[in-house]
Amino acid sequence: MNATSANPTRATRPSAATKPVRWAADTVATMREGARLRLDYSAQSLWRVDRLIEEIRREGAPYAAVHTVLRGFGAYAGEVIVRCAGAEWWETGGEHWLRTPDGRLWDPVDEARRCYEGDGSLRLLCREAVR
Repeated sequence: MNATSANPTRATRPSAATKPVRWAADTVATMREGARLRLDYSAQSLWRVDRLIEEIRREGAPYAAVHTVLRGFGAYAGEVIVRCAGAEWWETGGEHWLRTPDGRLWDPVDEARRCYEGDGSLRLLCREAVR
């Protein structure tokens, strides 16, 4: 038995998923412990994430101060898309993005940044990606 047949989950997740999966899990844990908010990897939970990003934006925090938080929210949205649409994480030059089974490419981490700038929505990104 080789390593991939011993752990079927590992065989289905590309190595590009390692960092965004960790960022998403850290975000879920932080929101649960710090904000008492339960994120369950459902498309509906992205409504709450969009609202949280909007609240952070209204507080006027500089982007540099919230970059890591936004990366986590984007990774979380990406994991929602992975689970809902069967997408896969890809990595090029340190950037992480998704490819859905129909071949379309998505950048949920950048979409989180766009949300913070008032011009994006992780909920709508997910809705479009799972079509």
